[in-house]
Amino acid sequence: MNKAVFLDRDGVINEVKSNRVKFVNRKEDLYFLEGVAEAIKKLNEAGFHIFVVTNQGGVGLGYMTEETLEDIHQHMARELAKEGANITEIMACTHSPHENCYCRKPGSQMLLDLIDDYDVDIMKSYLVGDREPDIEAGNAVGIKSLMVVNTHPEAYKCFKNLSEAVEWILEDEKA
Repeated sequence: MNKAVFLDRDGVINEVKSNRVKFVNRKEDLYFLEGVAEAIKKLNEAGFHIFVVTNQGGVGLGYMTEETLEDIHQHMARELAKEGANITEIMACTHSPHENCYCRKPGSQMLLDLIDDYDVDIMKSYLVGDREPDIEAGNAVGIKSLMVVNTHPEAYKCFKNLSEAVEWILEDEKA
């Protein structure tokens, strides 16, 4: 079985609702948060599969197309790979927030599909998110769910950014 880290995108990997960008609706709006590439690279070196699981309701709401979202994700993966940080797969729910689909977090279908497709051991895996729906999705499948930027009582642990969370993951894995 494989170990994995599931990362939310907006607020964990890239800026959102910042001074530079409100939402990432085109690749030019993608600004990586400090230390993200290095943190992902450390996880790669430790043998983790890295999955990005993201709600992208802007597609369902008409703010961008599926093709534009794919372009953003390819750009993100390419730029991270230049720094030695590799993403195994990116999965996005493109339904609008009001469609109540199973894949949109806090639903856990994206996680369940990746767990099944990659034979992931949930006991050796982690989820890192920045909002309550991320934590709820991870908890629903039994993964240690870590919160960055914000705090949440149901998060296993809370950190100020992905770099801090990754340092803790690497230590926790040794325990």
